[in-house]
Amino acid sequence: MNIKSQKAQVLKHLQNHKNGITSMTAFERYGITRLSGRIHELRGEGYSIITDNVVTKNRFGHRTAYARYRLEG
Repeated sequence: MNIKSQKAQVLKHLQNHKNGITSMTAFERYGITRLSGRIHELRGEGYSIITDNVVTKNRFGHRTAYARYRLEG
């Protein structure tokens, strides 16, 4: 899959899912391993994308943090 189609998939996901997208979701659903790169490109094209920093516990009970991206508005 090329970068253009990855970027299109991420944008479509953001438009259809108000909760946004995480790296795990991008990998599981679309095989995208570098979500932050696609987000950077979309921002460069003028899309207003918010980064929510989420802190939670992983399956072992350890504190972990990750980013969730969503469209503004």
